[in-house]
Amino acid sequence: MKSALAPVAALLIGVAILLTGQGLQGTFLPVRAAIESFPTLAIGIMGAAYFSGFTVGCLRGGNLVCRVGHVRVFLAMTALASAIPLMHGLILHPIAWGALRFATGYCFAVLYIVIESWLNDSSTVENRGIVFSTYTMITLTVMAAGQMMTLLYDPTGLQLFILASILVSLGAIPVALSTSPTPEQPHTVKPNLKRLFEISPSGTLGCLTSGLANGAFWALAAVFTVGIKGDTSWAAWFMTATVIGGALSQWPIGYLSDRIGRRKVLLATALFGAGIAATMVYSFNELTLLRVNLLGAAWGAVAFPLYTLAVANANDYAETDEYVMVSSGLLLMYGLGAIVGPFIAAGLMTLGNPAGLFVFTGVIHLLLALYLVQRISRRESPSAEHHIEFRDALTAVATVSQVYEEEIRQSSDNDEA
Repeated sequence: MKSALAPVAALLIGVAILLTGQGLQGTFLPVRAAIESFPTLAIGIMGAAYFSGFTVGCLRGGNLVCRVGHVRVFLAMTALASAIPLMHGLILHPIAWGALRFATGYCFAVLYIVIESWLNDSSTVENRGIVFSTYTMITLTVMAAGQMMTLLYDPTGLQLFILASILVSLGAIPVALSTSPTPEQPHTVKPNLKRLFEISPSGTLGCLTSGLANGAFWALAAVFTVGIKGDTSWAAWFMTATVIGGALSQWPIGYLSDRIGRRKVLLATALFGAGIAATMVYSFNELTLLRVNLLGAAWGAVAFPLYTLAVANANDYAETDEYVMVSSGLLLMYGLGAIVGPFIAAGLMTLGNPAGLFVFTGVIHLLLALYLVQRISRRESPSAEHHIEFRDALTAVATVSQVYEEEIRQSSDNDEA
């Protein structure tokens, strides 16, 4: 394990610092927006704007990396992503914040391209699972740490904007000074959504569901917790508990999916997600800090692995030469869901109360569960020997880099021919 991680140690350190700043922003900005009395719908639109920018970055960022290379793009996107929190603090207006969240989403999509291309290039078939599982766990852990940093300063001041900017800036230093070789410059591959549905309707709709639910959660969970007791500190604890729950459940759920079948575990997680959401809604007025954190951890434990399960399920049915198209298409489905989800959830919260967030996520998970029941009765799952390893599916979570890596090989093969 040490030999696998040594070549990417500097990159992982930079990622840890960078995503701590990202985690801080993800929790602090909705809280500050609520303090500034931004309409709930406007906060939802800001969440959708982030994922809109993220989707555009996934589709177009590869061209930027292809033109100027990984390191230059990383430094440019880090500089822009560092400036944006400061602009948030200077311009306290919903429209401006929506535009800034779009820009942040674009920046981090491109940064993920660079980071994960680098990891792919520096790892081998034998150790890629270790490298990416470490990367995934670092991502969830440091984002939780960043969320807790909202407790360090008064959320009505400028200090948290400045702290987020500092962390994002510092994340660039290990990458800029790294002596590791950079990956080859990538090419792009267009996703084929029609073929994607033919390969795995369950996996495709699972990714869409995950985007709808998780996009709404990331945009509005802080508003939900502030709406319980009006205490802004609850948001940090709740978001952290949810992320920890998601991190701890990744491997147990993956192990079960390898043994008893993806769709059965997908069905179970969707049902549990719907049940936990219903509990949130019906006990909203009686929620205490301990209870909401326990429910949040339970919800994260089933909601966050859902995307990875859907990716693994789709790849079980895909041909070897379709893995690239499947991965990029599933990421696009997640992004599209994450754009729409905050709008619908924010509307329900505006019409009712903050529990509308979990009314939405509960209904979405229940609809997926009903669909999976119908699919399981019609199509057998692949046998265990045809399953891809769940740890390999982790490399597709929020990943676009493998798309470009594969296209490089295809282009090289064509040139040689």
